[in-house]
Amino acid sequence: MTRSRHQDRQRALALLYEADVRRDDIGDVLARSTQDDPPAAFTVALVEGVARTGERLDSVIATYARGWSIERMPVVDRNLLRLGVWELLHSDVPVAVVIDEAVELANELSTPDSGRFINGVLAQVARSEADVAAARSDAAARGGGGPASL
Repeated sequence: MTRSRHQDRQRALALLYEADVRRDDIGDVLARSTQDDPPAAFTVALVEGVARTGERLDSVIATYARGWSIERMPVVDRNLLRLGVWELLHSDVPVAVVIDEAVELANELSTPDSGRFINGVLAQVARSEADVAAARSDAAARGGGGPASL
């Protein structure tokens, strides 16, 4: 079965959500998921990337999510932001695609206000976070190599 990138992101979100709610190790959640229905390589790259850089992602999110602590955010929103910020910092997926995908998932799966919130935070990160430009220029210099090229 061929899966779309949207479905891969949705699966990654579900795995991160499960780990967050259960307070379980994401590696264990990922291992369990591969037994029943192996996730696509892009899904695995997203989940492992978020797991590896979680503290940094939360720090970036906290900087731009004014008035919201990570703990206070709805679980879906917090994990969508982690996915989006990870893609902004560590992939060659176009910024507009990263933001649009995160907003679409928020609109499908979270609160009525979540899409606007996710859009605002990710747009600020993309505009303001020096790491985004540096990471993207490094990826371009290497000829890609991020999840977009999987």
